[in-house]
Amino acid sequence: MSETRAAILAELSKLELPDGGNIVSRDMVRALGVEDGEVRFVIEAPNPDMARQMEPLRAAAERAAMSVAGVTKASVALTAHAPTAKAPPPKDPPSLKIGGHAKGGQTSIRPATVRSIIAVASGKGGVGKSTVSSNLAVALARLGRKTGLLDADIYGPSQPRMMGKSARPASPDGKIIEPLHAHGVTFMSIGLMLDPDKAVVWRGPMLMGALQQMISQVNWGDLDVLIVDLPPGTGDVQLTLCQRAQPTGAIVVSTPQDVALLDARKAMDMFNTLKTPILGLIENMSLFHCPECGYEAHIFGHGGVKAEADKLGIPFLGALPIDLDTRLAGDEGTPIAARDGYMADMFAQLGHRLIMGGLA
Repeated sequence: MSETRAAILAELSKLELPDGGNIVSRDMVRALGVEDGEVRFVIEAPNPDMARQMEPLRAAAERAAMSVAGVTKASVALTAHAPTAKAPPPKDPPSLKIGGHAKGGQTSIRPATVRSIIAVASGKGGVGKSTVSSNLAVALARLGRKTGLLDADIYGPSQPRMMGKSARPASPDGKIIEPLHAHGVTFMSIGLMLDPDKAVVWRGPMLMGALQQMISQVNWGDLDVLIVDLPPGTGDVQLTLCQRAQPTGAIVVSTPQDVALLDARKAMDMFNTLKTPILGLIENMSLFHCPECGYEAHIFGHGGVKAEADKLGIPFLGALPIDLDTRLAGDEGTPIAARDGYMADMFAQLGHRLIMGGLA
């Protein structure tokens, strides 16, 4: 039997393959059996495509087996390796697209786990609204409140720099966004999701969609208060926030300069139109103390915001000076309210006032 088997293999080794070798040397002969003059074996091709082309070779193998002395019948089957299942390429984390048309009509997007939302607004840019927002959030956190900070200034987000964070927030499922944490504050900004060197060139519907995502799709957790740093002016972001997130109220920041107050009045009129309570006014850059001689300079005027608050019957929350350390702290990513000193105390007093009023 072994002699017959060896003779069959010798004949099969004469069947050369087009790409070199033969079916024996290429280990393509499988399950060779010889019994009572009957020979059975399988030719196993490397793949189904090659097997479909090997029918002439299968027939030749049968004839080669039949040519061996003592073989009365030969049965040769042709098969192929099943194609190796390729492992799917590793999936990147689900892609989260920021911006897009807002969904849900006028349904509320206010997170159920956030007790109070305070919008910090200004009629014009450059009055220190973002500085007030970041420092107020940090001051409230230091006073023991669970505090969030949302940078909704979509065209000019500055909170990543002021809070010292630049990492892109994670979104494991492509839907829920995990916020960052800095200085005890839960923090989110559109600036963390986009190229910091690229301008945001979006129309109103895109802005509203982005704001909706940053409020309703961020995992804010349980918060006593969420501070929202609004863009300056009276636009789509303000409208969407007030109509769909129902903020507890708004704080308006202005310098005492007449030009700034003109725009601040428009911001207050907007909140009144949208029936969002105005919690108070802050006069920023109220004065400047010369560190060398102690001279007090009222660079932008003095007392204009307090006078406006008194005229309108709106609480005046305080006057903040121009302070070099405050500016440096913001540029370094550690708000001055996270430290100890005169300016930190001023923001702590502002935060304490909000807490005592049941607003934070």
